[in-house]
Amino acid sequence: MESVLQTLGALPWWAYILLFLALLAFRDIFLQRAHTITHNFPIVGHLRYWLESIGPEMRQYFVANNREELPFNRIERGWIYASAKKENNYEGFGTDRDIYAHQHIFVKNAMIGYQLPSNHINQKDPYFLPCAKVIGAYNKRKKPFRPASVINVSAMSFGSLSAAAVESMNHGVRLSGAYHNTGEGGLSPYHKKGGDVVFHFGTGYFGVRTPDGNFSLEKMKQLVEKNPSIKAIEIKLSQGAKPGKGGVLPGAKITKEIAEIRHVEMGKDVLSPATHKAFRNIPELLQLIESIAEATGLPVGIKGAIGKLDQWQELADLMKETGKGPDFITVDGGEGGTGAAPPSFADHVSLPWTYGFSSLYRLFLERGLTERIVFIGSGKLGFPAKAAMAFAMGVDVINVAREAMMSIGCIQAQICHTNRCPAGVATQSKWLQSGINVPLKSERLAQYFKSFRKEFLEITHAAGYEHPCQFTMEDIQVNVDDDYLSSDLKSVYGYQKTAVPFTSLNEFYNCIHLGGKYQ
Repeated sequence: MESVLQTLGALPWWAYILLFLALLAFRDIFLQRAHTITHNFPIVGHLRYWLESIGPEMRQYFVANNREELPFNRIERGWIYASAKKENNYEGFGTDRDIYAHQHIFVKNAMIGYQLPSNHINQKDPYFLPCAKVIGAYNKRKKPFRPASVINVSAMSFGSLSAAAVESMNHGVRLSGAYHNTGEGGLSPYHKKGGDVVFHFGTGYFGVRTPDGNFSLEKMKQLVEKNPSIKAIEIKLSQGAKPGKGGVLPGAKITKEIAEIRHVEMGKDVLSPATHKAFRNIPELLQLIESIAEATGLPVGIKGAIGKLDQWQELADLMKETGKGPDFITVDGGEGGTGAAPPSFADHVSLPWTYGFSSLYRLFLERGLTERIVFIGSGKLGFPAKAAMAFAMGVDVINVAREAMMSIGCIQAQICHTNRCPAGVATQSKWLQSGINVPLKSERLAQYFKSFRKEFLEITHAAGYEHPCQFTMEDIQVNVDDDYLSSDLKSVYGYQKTAVPFTSLNEFYNCIHLGGKYQ
């Protein structure tokens, strides 16, 4: 043995490298049969797999141009990062966009823009921009709610996101006066840091479920009573990333904390079915909405990605017939979001946001129901020009998910489904999420929301309005195609949105139902 060790010790350093490569080649040729490339090209074949693994990063940083990447290009990400850090988010020397490209948006400016009076609330607070409608007012809920911000955090669960990320977001919405949608993973301790909350549940009924996996109205009532930060309740029918698809939470991933939050057993797989058990048709859905609203006093809404319209038509007809219905409807775009999904779902199932929302809004408009519903848009709308388009189409509030993630450090690595998020945002790894400085990231989310609202107000004033709810379909022009060139939204989508009653932002400041830090 000593002679062997002496022989090895006498070898030069490069001999160890050759020995390692020889052993690797032997393994590639004789011991493994799973990979044809490394069998046929031992040693160098590994280089192919390594280059493939870093391909996305190489394209992101060195190959793709500023406007090329999806889902968010470098310019969009850069604007969010700069806005969140309160840095210069301007661009110089004119736009580098192809402004003649298909679906490019133009906001029509007024000859003389809106001028703020000296006593206007935006003179004192340039970020004040609440929702123009009160959620639950039409249906006379006991606790109606006016969101204090037109931009808010969309549904993302603790479990999908890290504890540090969820806590940062909740502190951030508290600082900015926005609300925080819990996602379907239940109300965690990290959602209870002072921000307004919209409690969201799906087919798993996490946090409000019976031991056999059904919905518990009594648990919902108790949850709301114990947590006054909950301002509204949202029932998820489907989501943009995977509409109509359920899921399984493996028992191995269920920690003691997650089990307590979601009201599930440790060590047992938990099924989220594709459809709800609490209702099986539209009348039963309407009955569930009214039961929850009556038991809690809170506004209750629904969230869905839009595809077929027949059941939505049934809902609208029933709402008109009974005078009841959801207080708000969140329309999610088929562009997908933070939820991991098979490519066949993410790429092809449900309509993109603009097509889906326009179809749904027109359906409710034809029945005279749009004034009683608060419409929430969710689908890459976290940029002022896109938000202007959404408000012109009939949106009252927008929710953002990935934009919020980027404001607290997400780098669009697109490995949310692997538990290896390098930014610590979409992972349960204690080490990776330890890199999130919660106080700092909270400030950055808040600053992104404030920067968004300030710039959105500036665009609104340039168009001659005080509040974005005043945008009409004729105020936004969009490129259609080479023959039709460009046209306003009214001509493209075939309807005119219902005018939202509005007097003054100053009036909203004194609203008793105003949420956020203003309440």
